[in-house]
Amino acid sequence: MTSHIDTLVQQLDGKADESYDARAELIWIGADAIPAVINGLPSLGGFGQLTAIEVFEEVGDPRCGPALIGLLDSDNPTVREWAAMALAGLEIDGAIEPLRRAYRALERATPPDWTESVGLRWALTELGARTPVIPPLTAHLRAATADDAAGWPSARFTEIINDLADHAQVILYSQFWQVDAGRTYGVSDPGLDWELDWSAPWEHLVEKSRTWSLLEASEAPVGDNTFVVPTCIDRTDLYPDK
Repeated sequence: MTSHIDTLVQQLDGKADESYDARAELIWIGADAIPAVINGLPSLGGFGQLTAIEVFEEVGDPRCGPALIGLLDSDNPTVREWAAMALAGLEIDGAIEPLRRAYRALERATPPDWTESVGLRWALTELGARTPVIPPLTAHLRAATADDAAGWPSARFTEIINDLADHAQVILYSQFWQVDAGRTYGVSDPGLDWELDWSAPWEHLVEKSRTWSLLEASEAPVGDNTFVVPTCIDRTDLYPDK
């Protein structure tokens, strides 16, 4: 006989309202629901699995670790990305090597600025398996935004770009934030959209990203309460086995 919890798990794959209600009830049930969610995971489609990952994150039960590691082999890149980030957020023991394998599996067919690549690098960084390179000048210019997130004064953006490029960092993109009354808000960027040829030599990628980023800096929002957060990668992020 199918239990009520098993029914809720299958409803995670239902229409939006049904899935949302099932998710909320499973979270409310808490740890007692986790075994059923784990067992039902293979029968769910991509949407249901993503919702199940949200349940795992909200409940915070480490028993979901092996199931999340298994999802790193999913055919759905969004499921892989969310599973990776959940593994880091829940600090699951034994997740580092599976995450490294998942990142290597992307190879160069998946550009490092795609969300799955970004998510996997974030997970590895959070678990202490990846250390972002922050040159001395950039580290010195770092400021603390209202919510203690890392940020740099947008007025110093040009210096930061050159410092990162001079230390062989490729800038993938940058985000701008404004602090007002103790809260942080996203600010529209100049809207430049560039693509890099990832088959090019690393030095070419560094200089190309410098050129585009400097152009972005020339049009970027500037103010005492405006901050920029560039996202960069090191050579080893593109060539993890070298």
